[in-house]
Amino acid sequence: MATQQPKASGAELIARTLHHLGVTVLFGIVGIPVVEIADACQAQGIRFIAFRNEQSAAYAASVHGYLSGQPGVCLTVGGPGVVHGLAGLLNAQLNCWPLVLLAGSCDTDQIDMGAFQELDQVQVCRPYCKYAARPASVDKIPFVIEKALRTAAAGRPGPTYVDLPADYIQYAIQNPAAIVPLLPTQTTLAPKAQADPQAIIQAASWLRQARRPLIVIGKGAAYARAENELRQWVDKLGVPFLPTPMGKGVLPDEHDLCVSPARSKALKEADVVVLVGARLNWILHYGASPRWSNNVKYIHLDVHYEELGNNGALTLALAGDLRLTLQQLLTHATTTNLDPAYRQGLQAKAKANMAKTLTLGQQGDDHAILNYHTAFTVIKNILPRQGIVYVSEGANTMDIGRSYFDVQHPRQRLDAGTGATMGVGMGYAIAAQLYYPDHRVVSIVGDSAFGFSAMELETAIRSQLPLLIIVINNNGIYHGLDDQDYESSRHNQTLPATSLSPETRYDMIAQACGGKGWLVRNRIELAKALQESLAQPKETCVINVLIAPGGRKKLSFGWMNAAQKPKL
Repeated sequence: MATQQPKASGAELIARTLHHLGVTVLFGIVGIPVVEIADACQAQGIRFIAFRNEQSAAYAASVHGYLSGQPGVCLTVGGPGVVHGLAGLLNAQLNCWPLVLLAGSCDTDQIDMGAFQELDQVQVCRPYCKYAARPASVDKIPFVIEKALRTAAAGRPGPTYVDLPADYIQYAIQNPAAIVPLLPTQTTLAPKAQADPQAIIQAASWLRQARRPLIVIGKGAAYARAENELRQWVDKLGVPFLPTPMGKGVLPDEHDLCVSPARSKALKEADVVVLVGARLNWILHYGASPRWSNNVKYIHLDVHYEELGNNGALTLALAGDLRLTLQQLLTHATTTNLDPAYRQGLQAKAKANMAKTLTLGQQGDDHAILNYHTAFTVIKNILPRQGIVYVSEGANTMDIGRSYFDVQHPRQRLDAGTGATMGVGMGYAIAAQLYYPDHRVVSIVGDSAFGFSAMELETAIRSQLPLLIIVINNNGIYHGLDDQDYESSRHNQTLPATSLSPETRYDMIAQACGGKGWLVRNRIELAKALQESLAQPKETCVINVLIAPGGRKKLSFGWMNAAQKPKL
């Protein structure tokens, strides 16, 4: 009598599907009923990175999708796990990054009965997704997962959701290997469109007539891997360019046409602006006065037609794949009517502002208490110029640091992004180190921002990822208090809402989890800690940098200047 072969489960079908579709890493947190999925994925050779919080796992998956160009995949339990994961869905939606969230749910015969962690997860996720579905039956699982991956990457990238009931996961399947090969093996071969040829001709005409043209490079250009075409076009035209915060590195910051240090002057003076994978949202002040000229015209390159012309600006829409559109523009590139005084003025202003920054970084002696500028200057001078991927998170830490740390290669600077999302730092750093195994990921974060995801240090250490985390610690959100003011305010129960405990030992958290930690108070200690941490190629390291707390300063945020409203 022949021995009956044991049947596989729906979990193995899910794992085989993901493997067949090219998924190599899975982020998430397991629990009932998804433990079996993670186990089956590992058996298929998919690396599972187990986080401590679903938010961080979803953030990691979303940024891995941005870096790789293939959808990042996150696995959570149902109910609260999905609710936590919604943060990652929203972040992916706002940033236009491909993400697939997979989550377990209650048995299908227990719906509406008060089942364990029951939630209508498809409906909860749908507002934040391009596609959200529960397979109609177990044999439809591969079809729905493939569609979720394909949809996440097609057109304008974004998040999708797949609901996986517990009874589907545990369902006995005779031969899952016979189902999966029916799927396609590529999920991102969506057709790529060129821009309207007449619009290309019109764009070339606008640029020929422009006296003060400006190219604004967004992270959409980085995602599209359009750096080569963009470099050829910029060099051919000789037009100044300005990267958005995550557009840094698409063209090197050291390029002589980069006018990032003269940002305000560039925005105000430009008469024709080419937006390459950038949106006229709050980061670019909605394209409106007073930060922009009242007469500015925009040429907007974007894969998503609905984005073009937003915010009422005069816009020439070039809808299509960025690389193909730039190739079209290259064929029409001609000499421009650019005013030499405009370009020279921007370059002179950029040099002057860089000199001011250099002066700020040299304040005080080697034993003086640090501030943002002096700390960043030490860090910049010691970090290698090559092989570094920057993660930047926080308010002042991120905003001031953006002007200090040059990026020469695309997709090697990650920050809070379109959503200004705090808490992304550790998830981003972990995902970046997985994607760039031969680089050193350096995460420079504020103390408040770091607190959102600090326990993911244990995830990084357990996963043997050599992250370098530099916490800029000023005892608070935006500004903290010194010891005396803090203790007096706490005694009187008048602590500002922005206050955090002075000199919190974030370095000790790293040590407690098995990593390395340093507490530093001045230039000498910071330089020594940096050199020692860089000599640890296999360790997760945290440098806790104490800086002047700032005190009770009025809060301000330059990015949030309101656009001028029209008179009615």
